[in-house]
Amino acid sequence: MRLELSGITKTFGSHRVIDDISLDLPDVHAFVLIGPSGGGKSTLLRILAGLERAEAGRIAIDGSELPRDDEPLRQYRSGIGTVFQAYNLFPHLTALENIMLPLEKVHRLPRDEARARAIETLRRFQLEPHAHKKPAQLSGGQKQRVAITRAVAIKPRILLFDEPTSALDPEMTAEVLEMIEELKREGRDLVLVTHEMAFARVAADQVAFLDNGKILECSPPGQIFTAARSESCRRFLGRILRY
Repeated sequence: MRLELSGITKTFGSHRVIDDISLDLPDVHAFVLIGPSGGGKSTLLRILAGLERAEAGRIAIDGSELPRDDEPLRQYRSGIGTVFQAYNLFPHLTALENIMLPLEKVHRLPRDEARARAIETLRRFQLEPHAHKKPAQLSGGQKQRVAITRAVAIKPRILLFDEPTSALDPEMTAEVLEMIEELKREGRDLVLVTHEMAFARVAADQVAFLDNGKILECSPPGQIFTAARSESCRRFLGRILRY
């Protein structure tokens, strides 16, 4: 995909969370955002998802500008698969029903078609045995994999991940990251906010470092992890990679 950001600015009250960000990535399939907590990563991801609106600036994906008006923005959001750190599964629905819900309510698929697609997607990711379990009956890794399956089932133009492993133990983290890596190998376009530096290093095409609402540098992982240009990024990676 081609990702263009021009002058993106977002404030909450008097705090400027995203500060005049501009970036042009002409050919990127796995774009990873790293940086300290509170640096603006999740807010930028939510703007890309159409869940927050920037006060200023322009975003275009593959030449199509992200809309501002309500109805076009709803249409845009329906084609974006977003996965959050807290899973966002409905606790009273089974895994199958959680996946069917957006297919029926947002994409207006007939119930039988939504069910068939949901089962097919669960089967593809080896989750069919858990189809009739509610979230409370699933492990953290299984819940996140169901959340990713729900995002994939809508056949999105792009997948966005906001710290998808932050609440998981190491074994469950590996399960989820393997699933994301499989999606990348399939050629899907994705944007990922993560503190998993080892994964970012092997999976990303481009890595951007955000601090205080600004992208201080953006480069291929081989460069940013071995020869970061900004002092802030070097300090951050020094702390994160120390142990």
